[in-house]
Amino acid sequence: MRKRRKRREELRWRGKVSSYIARKVRAGEVLHFSLIDPAKAGSLGSLRRVIKALKEAGTDAFLIGGSLGVSESDVDEIVKLVDEFDMPSILFPGNVSGISRFADAIFFMSLLNSDDPYFIIGAQVLGAPIVKRYGLEALPTAYLIIGYGGAAGYVGRARPIPFEKPELAIAYALAAEFLGMRYVYLEAGSGSPRPVPPKVVSAVSRSLENAYVIVGGGIRESEVALKICESGANIIVTGNIIEDRLDKALKIIEAIKKR
Repeated sequence: MRKRRKRREELRWRGKVSSYIARKVRAGEVLHFSLIDPAKAGSLGSLRRVIKALKEAGTDAFLIGGSLGVSESDVDEIVKLVDEFDMPSILFPGNVSGISRFADAIFFMSLLNSDDPYFIIGAQVLGAPIVKRYGLEALPTAYLIIGYGGAAGYVGRARPIPFEKPELAIAYALAAEFLGMRYVYLEAGSGSPRPVPPKVVSAVSRSLENAYVIVGGGIRESEVALKICESGANIIVTGNIIEDRLDKALKIIEAIKKR
């Protein structure tokens, strides 16, 4: 038991995630993050096999979080499972209940295009002391709901940015960068019928100088993922496709890593 605990401490990614991302981007890579929603994860046994397959395919990190029905204990279990595979665990919290003391880092997000101040700054004020107490590495992130929005947009009371209005996405992204945020997450929404259009990704990417562009939602095919990569995304996130068609998710990862 003592040996196992020591091993976990040696493999810990805490404090190293932002530099890990930066190093890979400087090397010309587009990263892939696998999103696991604790409310949809199923048994730990089956999830262990899924995580193993995703790692072997080349995913770069695991996001853990969801918009509905997520408790801290649920997140704890999955973070500990990811830790067994020596992979970075990054919290993707829908609310304060999504913070785990066992994770390596957290997307410390502000839903900038929400109409509710709670999701812009209120939840962040409640969560900040917990993040500090747990010693998590905070990754300052602007979360922007684009188009469909899904559960995240509905729960977060977002005013989604229309797909055909990239100038609005640029304005929000610039505001985020000027406020010091280092990540801009363009979210089409879990289960979105279409992903963020490449022209929106390209417009946002070209406008930023010191922030990384993350794109998620509605990415179900390798060809789509590659177009988003070519448009300037630094990180691609897939979630629902992992739950629905793991084989297709693995092909997306392999395509991104081979480009």
